[in-house]
Amino acid sequence: MRDTHSSFFAMINIIAVGNLKDKWIKEGCAEYAKRLGSWGGLTVTECVEQRLPDDPSQAQIDAALEKEGRDILSRIKGDSAVIALCIEGDMLSSEELSGKLDSFMQHGKSTIYVIIGSSYGLSDTVKKRADLRLSMSRMTFPHRLARVMICEQLYRAMSISHGTKYHK
Repeated sequence: MRDTHSSFFAMINIIAVGNLKDKWIKEGCAEYAKRLGSWGGLTVTECVEQRLPDDPSQAQIDAALEKEGRDILSRIKGDSAVIALCIEGDMLSSEELSGKLDSFMQHGKSTIYVIIGSSYGLSDTVKKRADLRLSMSRMTFPHRLARVMICEQLYRAMSISHGTKYHK
């Protein structure tokens, strides 16, 4: 735990490609959104995942990612911080993620967008817009599970920033 604790409040917006169908994952995300409410809040916006054939060509994948990317970028407001979840991103500890969130807020970016792409990832334009490219692990997770995992990690990071007992 850091010696100084942040008093920052952040509105965190997750933009995710695709819809959640699993009740238990929705409930998990809702629980972390509730917990984050005292430090700003958490919202989740779902974007339409582009339909692709069973064996899509790279050109079809790229076109779908670009269309999804335009939709994602249209939802990002102002000079907000953007975190793109992508396999080639940086792997951070919970403390390091907390430090990144603190840094964003110290630089006037109290609105933070966390972007979760489709199973094919994110477009290059979304990745270029990101202030941080974040990889959750070298392992592969279902996107629906990644959503609840990032909600928990955002709550943990804010808990670290505010010096609560949640993070050990």
